Amino acid sequence: MPSLPFTPLPNATPARARILMIQGTSADVGKSLLVAGLCRAYTRRGLTVRPFKAQNMSNNAAVTIDADAPPGPDGSPARGEIGRAQALQALACGAPCSVHMNPVLLKPQSDLTSQVVLRGRVLGSWAAADYQDLKPGLMPAVLDSLRRLAAEADLVLVEGAGSGAERYLRARDITNMGLAEAADIPVALLGEDARGGMTASVLGAHQLWTASERDRVRGYIVNRFRGDPRIFDPAREDMTGATGWPCLGLVRWFDGAARLAQEDSLALEQRRSRTGSGLLIAVPRLSRIANFDDLDPLAAEPGVNLCWVNPGEPIPRAADVVLLPGSKATRTDLEMLRREGWDIDILAHVRQGGGVVGLCAGYQMLGKVVRDPQGLEGPPGDTPGLGLLDLETTITRDKRLLDLDQLDRRSGQRVQGYEMHMGRTTGPGLARPWLMLDEGPEGAESADGRVMGAYVHGLFAGDGFRGHWLRRMGGEAGELHHARQTQATLDALAVQLEEDLNLDRLWDISRPMGALPPS
Repeated sequence: MPSLPFTPLPNATPARARILMIQGTSADVGKSLLVAGLCRAYTRRGLTVRPFKAQNMSNNAAVTIDADAPPGPDGSPARGEIGRAQALQALACGAPCSVHMNPVLLKPQSDLTSQVVLRGRVLGSWAAADYQDLKPGLMPAVLDSLRRLAAEADLVLVEGAGSGAERYLRARDITNMGLAEAADIPVALLGEDARGGMTASVLGAHQLWTASERDRVRGYIVNRFRGDPRIFDPAREDMTGATGWPCLGLVRWFDGAARLAQEDSLALEQRRSRTGSGLLIAVPRLSRIANFDDLDPLAAEPGVNLCWVNPGEPIPRAADVVLLPGSKATRTDLEMLRREGWDIDILAHVRQGGGVVGLCAGYQMLGKVVRDPQGLEGPPGDTPGLGLLDLETTITRDKRLLDLDQLDRRSGQRVQGYEMHMGRTTGPGLARPWLMLDEGPEGAESADGRVMGAYVHGLFAGDGFRGHWLRRMGGEAGELHHARQTQATLDALAVQLEEDLNLDRLWDISRPMGALPPS
């Protein structure tokens, strides 16, 4: 067990918040979105609200300012990272992102290993089985982070992970019932009706939980409901009759969900390519894709046709731009590009005058080689890149975390985003940067300006820069105001939850946070 890099909050610090946990009957039932909506709804009521997810597994992450860590060598604030869902929930609360909102972040590097990030800092990489041995030692940091949020808020909304009723994970659980019992948190169980199986999942959870765990559940919520609620009455009678848990509400299907950032790659299963005229941007769906919310602002543009290219499909010849997104395993996904024949498609696309953009790992792939001498993302070794930029990248142990809000002097637009990567890129290609920021050049582009890449995530979220880039690539910029749209969507979700749920009742079943176990 490695030493944990955190300083516990003094136990005397009072916790003023009430607390409620939303656990799911399975993954992808809408926990993250529901918590985001509740965060906005209670914030609109004048409460100070904070989100919390003890352990998250996602390659979509956001950079935080870590007030608890010492500043960097240049005096700048220390930075960490949390899951994208908690960043959206923080936005819903009108609060800055904090590492305490998601103290344990798992970033999958393969089917069997994940990078473990504790309170915003990389702890190392663990195989899935070995991580189970590590988890109990992480509980003190989890409880300490929860205590910190409770000291500054009126309400803490805790999101579970996956299914809370998986008995094989229960003994070392730090994020579902294990956390609920350790911190004495009441639970609302969330399932979804859109795909059916709501009754079976609720009754199954009831059967699998122990008596003390069942008593902790204050009721269940039906999510993503379509149709006449009266038709669902027999199901509610069955579930409540068998479990004794009341139904806390039916949440109707929310069409605006697609306009909010998703962190789980399961969301890509439901995404469809847009059809119609406009700039055609083809995005290969990489096996370890990361931070794919970079593409949301482009997909929302009326003049853009965003096309996801799935394994087994060629990159469309009609594409105007091929965009390579981020990845948690650059060399693995470079090999995937070649297996799928996408490298041949991309090189032909460039020869025919098409544009190529690489973001973060996608930028690394555009160079001549990606080296991983220490085996930080997989077996040690070198993998040839696409050779479209005269660059080389070496994966290093030190992770660069940086939030950006700077003027790009080349486009004349502000760039707001963040960097989050372990690679260091060098080579003659850097002499032609894509961006010229206040603090210096960033990224690279080819001599003809058709191939470009950078480490900046969130690059296209800025309306001005996105419009400039679309026009540069031969497209048109619409009237989309991405940040304003996100805020309006969160407000619309909060209004719907006020109608679909009894928020006063949810407040009543939450409980004041008493003394948590000592750190």
